[in-house]
Amino acid sequence: MKYTYKLKGVCSNQIHLEVEEGIVKKLKVIGGCNGNLQGISKLVEGMNMEDVIKKLKGINCNEKGTSCPDQIAKALEEMIIAVK
Repeated sequence: MKYTYKLKGVCSNQIHLEVEEGIVKKLKVIGGCNGNLQGISKLVEGMNMEDVIKKLKGINCNEKGTSCPDQIAKALEEMIIAVK
């Protein structure tokens, strides 16, 4: 399943996700800190969605109340709800 999520409250604009049977196959973040987000993408590819959410949810960037990793977790949560 492919999914696009518009980010809120961070420098990045959008996330493109591809998930198969609960496993993150591909993650691409548009905008933001390119090198860091490429690194995060490579780290989460091959991981279970629930595990990614547990690791990334709640990370705060510069007291914004969210971050790019937190937004990735929110996108995955929304994706889980959409398939139910």
